[in-house]
Amino acid sequence: MTARRRTSPVPASARAILRGDRRALARTISAIEDGEAEATPVLRALFPRTRQVPVIGFAGPLGVGKSSLINLLVRHLRAQGTTVAVIAVDPSSPFSGGSVLGDRIRFESRPGDQGVFFRSMASRGAAGGIAAATREAARLMDAAGFDLVLVETVGSGQVDVAIREIATTRVVVLVPHLGDEVQTLKAGLFEIADVFCVNKIDLPGSEHARRDLAELVALGPKGRGWTPRVAGTSTTVPTGVEALWHAIEAHEKYLDASGERAEGERHRLAAEIVGLVRDRVGRELTERLERDPTLRRLLDQVVARSIDPRTAADRLDGVARRST
Repeated sequence: MTARRRTSPVPASARAILRGDRRALARTISAIEDGEAEATPVLRALFPRTRQVPVIGFAGPLGVGKSSLINLLVRHLRAQGTTVAVIAVDPSSPFSGGSVLGDRIRFESRPGDQGVFFRSMASRGAAGGIAAATREAARLMDAAGFDLVLVETVGSGQVDVAIREIATTRVVVLVPHLGDEVQTLKAGLFEIADVFCVNKIDLPGSEHARRDLAELVALGPKGRGWTPRVAGTSTTVPTGVEALWHAIEAHEKYLDASGERAEGERHRLAAEIVGLVRDRVGRELTERLERDPTLRRLLDQVVARSIDPRTAADRLDGVARRST
């Protein structure tokens, strides 16, 4: 008689999220942000049930109107019957560690609309314009049944590029007259953009900015199967959002037709695994440096300039390898 394979029970919170329970979704995201152990079994149970929905990332300097643009895009998508979850990553308060801005200020309220879910997250010092928990939060929103997830980065300019490890399509938002076209090249945002959006095209000089970006795209790196599109929008008129969404849709269709969606998912998961291990090992070694007498002596040697930090790191790496 063949023994049946035993499976772990699905946590109640995971079942609630699969049913679309917003409170369970919000509580679990908070648990992830706070590093609570109760989030782990929920994430493990929901991972096989995710559908790999599109994740659209919006990056760009502060003040270009990313939040207003996302508001307008959500309105457009909801008119089409598409359900949308939004993650807005905010700078952290140096006092509480929480989000400085928050979705109550940045996004319009849509009472009673169950097809929209907004969540602000504090960056908590994470580099790259996103919070460490953003990826897992987006995955929970996928499991909750939303058709797509929009992610707005902090808008930290030259480090606003980690969105490539989360988003399937990256939209870089710029405005005329800020020199952003040149800054984009310097910041590395050019390399991550699948779609460029020149926002505030009601301002003078917008056509010139769009033309310059189109020329930069034409002169950009060769060998890519996808050529970034350039769209123009205004949230005050409003105009251009439908064209922006068509550009995003075109890239998503390209990912499916070219096979790059599976390749990108593999790359993102590899980066996630490495990041989790790096964070875990880093926390463990930091704690051991404080309580392990041998490692404390190693730190004392560095402080006394008896050895240099690289030598200490080599020895610490050896200790970590022997303990694994």
